[in-house]
Amino acid sequence: MTTATADPAVALAPAGSVADKMLTGSLVVAPLLYLIADTVYAVNGWDDPSAGVLHVLGAIGYGLVVLRVAAWLSGGSVLTAGLLITAIAGSVGNAAYGFDTIHMSLGDTALVDQSGAAAIIKPMGLMFPLAIALAAIGLNTLRHRIPAILVLIAAIVWPVAHIGNVASLAVAVNVLLVVAFGSVLWGIRSGENGRVRPKPA
Repeated sequence: MTTATADPAVALAPAGSVADKMLTGSLVVAPLLYLIADTVYAVNGWDDPSAGVLHVLGAIGYGLVVLRVAAWLSGGSVLTAGLLITAIAGSVGNAAYGFDTIHMSLGDTALVDQSGAAAIIKPMGLMFPLAIALAAIGLNTLRHRIPAILVLIAAIVWPVAHIGNVASLAVAVNVLLVVAFGSVLWGIRSGENGRVRPKPA
Protein backbone atom coordinates (compact mmCIF):
# COMPACT_ATOMS: atom_id res chain seq x y z
CA MET A 1 0.00 0.00 0.00
CA THR A 2 1.31 3.45 -0.92
CA THR A 3 0.94 6.30 1.51
CA ALA A 4 0.64 9.76 -0.05
CA THR A 5 2.75 12.47 1.54
CA ALA A 6 2.45 16.18 0.97
CA ASP A 7 5.32 18.62 0.79
CA PRO A 8 5.32 20.03 4.37
CA ALA A 9 6.13 23.52 3.12
CA VAL A 10 3.16 23.48 0.75
CA ALA A 11 0.88 21.90 3.36
CA LEU A 12 1.79 24.57 5.91
CA ALA A 13 1.39 27.59 3.69
CA PRO A 14 0.20 26.97 0.11
CA ALA A 15 0.96 29.84 -2.25
CA GLY A 16 -1.64 32.57 -1.98
CA SER A 17 -3.25 31.14 1.16
CA VAL A 18 -4.01 33.21 4.23
CA ALA A 19 -1.18 31.42 6.06
CA ASP A 20 1.24 32.18 3.22
CA LYS A 21 0.32 35.88 3.22
CA MET A 22 0.52 36.11 7.02
CA LEU A 23 3.98 34.54 7.15
CA THR A 24 5.25 36.66 4.27
CA GLY A 25 3.79 39.84 5.77
CA SER A 26 5.66 39.16 9.00
CA LEU A 27 8.92 39.89 7.13
CA VAL A 28 7.96 43.57 7.29
CA VAL A 29 5.69 43.79 10.32
CA ALA A 30 7.98 42.11 12.87
CA PRO A 31 11.18 44.07 12.10
CA LEU A 32 9.29 47.37 12.07
CA LEU A 33 7.52 46.60 15.37
CA TYR A 34 10.79 45.72 17.03
CA LEU A 35 12.55 48.77 15.58
CA ILE A 36 9.85 50.96 17.11
CA ALA A 37 10.12 49.08 20.42
CA ASP A 38 13.88 49.51 20.68
CA THR A 39 13.60 53.15 19.61
CA VAL A 40 11.13 53.76 22.44
CA TYR A 41 13.49 51.94 24.81
CA ALA A 42 16.33 54.17 23.60
CA VAL A 43 14.31 57.31 24.29
CA ASN A 44 12.43 56.37 27.47
CA GLY A 45 14.64 53.74 29.09
CA TRP A 46 14.59 49.95 29.38
CA ASP A 47 11.64 49.92 31.81
CA ASP A 48 9.18 51.73 29.53
CA PRO A 49 5.82 49.87 29.48
CA SER A 50 4.87 50.96 25.96
CA ALA A 51 8.16 49.61 24.65
CA GLY A 52 7.49 46.42 26.59
CA VAL A 53 4.15 45.92 24.84
CA LEU A 54 5.70 46.54 21.40
CA HIS A 55 8.55 44.23 22.40
CA VAL A 56 6.13 41.36 23.10
CA LEU A 57 4.28 41.91 19.82
CA GLY A 58 7.56 42.10 17.91
CA ALA A 59 8.73 38.85 19.52
CA ILE A 60 5.58 37.09 18.33
CA GLY A 61 6.10 38.57 14.87
CA TYR A 62 9.67 37.32 14.68
CA GLY A 63 8.45 33.82 15.53
CA LEU A 64 6.40 34.06 12.33
CA VAL A 65 9.44 35.36 10.41
CA VAL A 66 11.46 32.29 11.37
CA LEU A 67 8.51 30.05 10.46
CA ARG A 68 8.33 31.86 7.10
CA VAL A 69 11.87 30.80 6.32
CA ALA A 70 11.22 27.27 7.63
CA ALA A 71 8.16 26.90 5.39
CA TRP A 72 10.25 27.72 2.32
CA LEU A 73 12.81 25.04 3.04
CA SER A 74 12.72 21.28 2.57
CA GLY A 75 10.45 19.89 5.27
CA GLY A 76 12.77 16.99 6.04
CA SER A 77 15.94 18.97 6.66
CA VAL A 78 17.73 19.35 9.98
CA LEU A 79 17.76 23.12 9.39
CA THR A 80 13.98 23.18 9.09
CA ALA A 81 13.65 21.30 12.37
CA GLY A 82 16.04 23.76 14.03
CA LEU A 83 14.06 26.70 12.71
CA LEU A 84 10.79 25.27 14.01
CA ILE A 85 12.00 24.74 17.57
CA THR A 86 13.87 28.03 17.79
CA ALA A 87 10.95 29.94 16.25
CA ILE A 88 8.84 28.87 19.22
CA ALA A 89 11.48 28.91 21.96
CA GLY A 90 13.03 32.15 20.69
CA SER A 91 9.69 33.90 20.49
CA VAL A 92 8.79 32.80 24.02
CA GLY A 93 12.18 33.79 25.43
CA ASN A 94 12.18 37.14 23.67
CA ALA A 95 8.62 37.94 24.73
CA ALA A 96 9.55 37.06 28.32
CA TYR A 97 11.92 40.02 28.39
CA GLY A 98 9.12 42.26 27.12
CA PHE A 99 6.82 41.07 29.90
CA ASP A 100 9.68 41.59 32.34
CA THR A 101 9.85 45.20 31.20
CA ILE A 102 6.14 45.58 31.91
CA HIS A 103 6.69 44.09 35.38
CA MET A 104 9.51 46.56 36.06
CA SER A 105 7.36 49.48 34.93
CA LEU A 106 4.93 48.51 37.70
CA GLY A 107 7.67 48.56 40.30
CA ASP A 108 8.29 44.80 40.38
CA THR A 109 11.72 43.18 40.50
CA ALA A 110 13.25 42.23 37.17
CA LEU A 111 13.16 38.47 36.61
CA VAL A 112 16.48 38.62 34.81
CA ASP A 113 18.12 39.63 38.11
CA GLN A 114 16.62 36.72 40.04
CA SER A 115 17.91 33.21 40.67
CA GLY A 116 16.07 29.90 40.87
CA ALA A 117 13.22 29.30 38.44
CA ALA A 118 13.49 32.88 37.10
CA ALA A 119 16.92 32.03 35.67
CA ILE A 120 15.22 30.29 32.75
CA ILE A 121 14.63 33.68 31.14
CA LYS A 122 18.32 34.01 30.23
CA PRO A 123 18.86 30.83 28.16
CA MET A 124 15.39 31.18 26.64
CA GLY A 125 16.21 34.73 25.64
CA LEU A 126 19.35 33.53 23.85
CA MET A 127 17.21 31.23 21.72
CA PHE A 128 16.06 34.31 19.82
CA PRO A 129 19.40 35.32 18.28
CA LEU A 130 19.99 31.60 17.59
CA ALA A 131 16.71 31.51 15.66
CA ILE A 132 17.77 34.59 13.68
CA ALA A 133 21.15 33.00 12.92
CA LEU A 134 19.44 29.85 11.64
CA ALA A 135 17.10 32.02 9.57
CA ALA A 136 20.20 33.59 8.01
CA ILE A 137 21.45 30.13 7.05
CA GLY A 138 18.03 29.37 5.62
CA LEU A 139 18.02 32.56 3.57
CA ASN A 140 21.45 31.68 2.19
CA THR A 141 20.12 28.26 1.19
CA LEU A 142 17.27 30.06 -0.59
CA ARG A 143 19.80 32.21 -2.50
CA HIS A 144 19.07 35.42 -0.60
CA ARG A 145 22.77 35.77 0.11
CA ILE A 146 23.14 39.48 0.90
CA PRO A 147 20.11 39.53 3.24
CA ALA A 148 21.49 36.35 4.82
CA ILE A 149 24.77 38.09 5.63
CA LEU A 150 22.95 41.08 7.11
CA VAL A 151 20.71 38.86 9.24
CA LEU A 152 23.69 36.85 10.48
CA ILE A 153 25.50 40.04 11.49
CA ALA A 154 22.36 41.16 13.34
CA ALA A 155 22.12 37.80 15.11
CA ILE A 156 25.70 38.13 16.35
CA VAL A 157 25.36 41.75 17.47
CA TRP A 158 21.87 41.31 18.97
CA PRO A 159 22.93 39.87 22.36
CA VAL A 160 25.78 42.40 22.62
CA ALA A 161 23.31 45.28 22.21
CA HIS A 162 20.50 43.90 24.36
CA ILE A 163 22.41 42.17 27.15
CA GLY A 164 24.68 45.19 27.42
CA ASN A 165 21.69 47.58 27.20
CA VAL A 166 23.37 49.59 24.44
CA ALA A 167 20.31 51.38 23.08
CA SER A 168 21.92 52.96 20.01
CA LEU A 169 23.39 49.62 18.93
CA ALA A 170 20.05 47.89 19.50
CA VAL A 171 18.34 50.40 17.21
CA ALA A 172 21.06 49.95 14.57
CA VAL A 173 20.64 46.16 14.67
CA ASN A 174 16.91 46.56 14.12
CA VAL A 175 17.47 48.87 11.17
CA LEU A 176 19.71 46.17 9.69
CA LEU A 177 16.96 43.58 10.11
CA VAL A 178 14.34 45.88 8.56
CA VAL A 179 16.57 46.30 5.50
CA ALA A 180 17.45 42.59 5.31
CA PHE A 181 13.97 41.12 5.61
CA GLY A 182 12.46 43.95 3.59
CA SER A 183 14.83 43.13 0.73
CA VAL A 184 13.80 39.47 0.95
CA LEU A 185 10.17 40.50 0.59
CA TRP A 186 11.05 42.79 -2.31
CA GLY A 187 12.93 39.95 -3.97
CA ILE A 188 10.12 37.42 -3.72
CA ARG A 189 7.53 39.94 -4.84
CA SER A 190 9.67 40.57 -7.92
CA GLY A 191 10.18 36.85 -8.56
CA GLU A 192 8.03 34.26 -10.22
CA ASN A 193 4.68 33.98 -8.39
CA GLY A 194 6.31 35.45 -5.31
CA ARG A 195 7.77 32.04 -4.47
CA VAL A 196 11.27 31.26 -3.27
CA ARG A 197 13.22 28.57 -5.04
CA PRO A 198 15.83 26.78 -2.93
CA LYS A 199 19.10 25.99 -4.65
CA PRO A 200 19.47 22.39 -5.78
CA ALA A 201 21.28 19.96 -3.49
